[in-house]
Amino acid sequence: MPVRVLIVDDQEPFRMAARLVVETTEGFDVVGEAETGEDSVALARELTPDLVLMDVNLPGINGLDATRQILDGQSEPVVVLLLSTYEEEEYAPRAAECGAAAYIPKAVFGPDRLESAWAAAKPS
Repeated sequence: MPVRVLIVDDQEPFRMAARLVVETTEGFDVVGEAETGEDSVALARELTPDLVLMDVNLPGINGLDATRQILDGQSEPVVVLLLSTYEEEEYAPRAAECGAAAYIPKAVFGPDRLESAWAAAKPS
């Protein structure tokens, strides 16, 4: 069964790029997209994805707060990976603080990073 992915980013070009990465990675399918933190929380509850690719900077509530709300509100296990343009050293600790499984800089996000982050974080 494929990994069900929700993509959250306020920039359409990055959502399109992330969709392409997910669709070209075997075993992963996009089930939805959101542009705001509030929409990501609502869609995560509605779609129950296995994995959420969450931008840090979003209109409304930011990606860190949206991550906390998603993880608090899900009845099924869900993995959140934070993505942004910031340096990994700066945001990896913040990812852990909000409950995200990992932080991946957008500049290096691709099928290999997606697969390795999922393999390290997937619920058993």
